[in-house]
Amino acid sequence: MNDEALFRQYRETGNIAVRNEIVEKYLYIAAVLAKKFVGRGVDYDDLYQVASLALIKGVDRFDERKGLKFSTFITPTITGEIKNYFRDRSRLVHLPRKVSELRVSIKREAEKYLAETGKNATAKELAARLGVSEEEVLRCSEAGGIVSLDGPVDREGENMSLYDVLPAEENVFEDVENRDAVRAALASLSEQERRLVKYRFGQELSQMETAKRMGVSQMNISRMERKILQKLRENLKKSMVE
Repeated sequence: MNDEALFRQYRETGNIAVRNEIVEKYLYIAAVLAKKFVGRGVDYDDLYQVASLALIKGVDRFDERKGLKFSTFITPTITGEIKNYFRDRSRLVHLPRKVSELRVSIKREAEKYLAETGKNATAKELAARLGVSEEEVLRCSEAGGIVSLDGPVDREGENMSLYDVLPAEENVFEDVENRDAVRAALASLSEQERRLVKYRFGQELSQMETAKRMGVSQMNISRMERKILQKLRENLKKSMVE
């Protein structure tokens, strides 16, 4: 079965066995990219694990109907995840030990959940698996101030990420039509909403830090993010159809 047929089968059925077949076929890319980052204070095995998990997430997000080769799509995706890992790791050094350890446990458990189910775990699910409160999971996840395009940003199981509202092609910002569509969608936001996008996705501040700058509660920031992402998604869909 060729790649297009495999991806179509996985998209239509969600069969984990099919996903694993695709992952195994492209693990060599994860290995090659992981080796490029060796010598920066992290063991190859750890880098390979990060790259492999990025590959799994990439398979979930890839849409073969858009005519892009998966190898072209997944290379920058994995590279970005490895760079995020280094950034995350450097910030963990400055966090209290208890928070750092719980963040590591949260990340490990989230990766296990993704591998087992093919879905992102919610804060509530991670809390249950780790035997801690949902608030602890949320606080530790926010402590490093890291915002991933892949990571779910809501608290209620919708698993909506910034990737969900942006087109999947990696050259999206080089395409005038798509770039204009994104700009128009952002322009539809209120001044307060644009400030939130700037702080969270531009400056990569945590929800807590963003709340302090905007003079609202962290809960309000969480709710605003869900509304903003939904609004951007709807506006982008409309612009693409038009």
